[in-house]
Amino acid sequence: MQISKYNASGNDFIIFHTFIKKPRNNLAKKLCHRQKGIGADGLIVIIPHDTYDFEWQFYNSDGSDAQMCGNGSRAAAHYAYINGLCSAKMEFLTVAGVIEASIDKNLSEIKFTKPKTIQTDIKEEGFKWNFYDTGVPHIVTFVDDLNSYDKNIARKIRQKFNTNVNFAKLEGDDIHVRTYERGVEDETLACGTGMAACFYDAHLRGDIKTKAKVYPTSKEKLELSIVEGEIYFKGEVEKIFDTTIDE
Repeated sequence: MQISKYNASGNDFIIFHTFIKKPRNNLAKKLCHRQKGIGADGLIVIIPHDTYDFEWQFYNSDGSDAQMCGNGSRAAAHYAYINGLCSAKMEFLTVAGVIEASIDKNLSEIKFTKPKTIQTDIKEEGFKWNFYDTGVPHIVTFVDDLNSYDKNIARKIRQKFNTNVNFAKLEGDDIHVRTYERGVEDETLACGTGMAACFYDAHLRGDIKTKAKVYPTSKEKLELSIVEGEIYFKGEVEKIFDTTIDE
C-alpha cells in the first residue's frame, strides 16, 4: 500500500486512499508513533463517495476518531487533487459535515463547517474562556503573553471539558496561537480548527473584522477570513515523501 506524509503548518499527517472502508484505529496508532512508526499527528484515509468527491476517516495519533481537522483537511484536499481523485475545487465528507476546498499549486484553502458557540465567560484556572465548535470543540483564552501557556492547566481544562485548549494573543490584526490537542495529548505545532476558534472569538468580540493572519507555534503564516458567518482557512501544504507499507 502506498502512503504519503504531509506537513501543513507544522501538523503532519499520513494519508492514503482506498476503496475499503473499515476501522483503522490500531493502524493509526502504529503508523503515527514517533519512535516505532513513521510518526504523525494523525492518519487520513480517503474513500470514494457517491455524492461528494470523497469522504475521509480521520484518526488522531492515539488511534481515536476525530470529527474534523483543519490542517488535515487542507492536506487531504491537496493529496486528493494531485492524485487525480478530484478537480482543484472539491467537496468532501467528514463526520463534522461537508468541507469545501480549493487548490492553487501548494496553497490549499478550505471552508469550515459553520462555527457554533457552546459557552462563554467560563472562569477556570485564573483565565476567562469561551467555548466553540469549529468542527471539533475548542476552548479559547486570550492572554497578554503566550508564555502564560501551561501544559498542566491545559490538560486539566481538556479533561474537564473534553475539548482542545487554546491560548491566543492578539497583535494588531495578527493572532498568535498555542494549542493543546485532544488525541495527541500535548501541544502541537499547529491546529487549524483551534486557530479558527481563536479567530472566531476575536471576530465576535470586535477585535478582528473579517480577515486575519494567524501564526501557530510553528510560526507559519495562515490566513483566516469570515464571509456571511462562514470561516475560510488558507495556507501552504507540503508533501514530505511517499513510501509503501503493509496494512
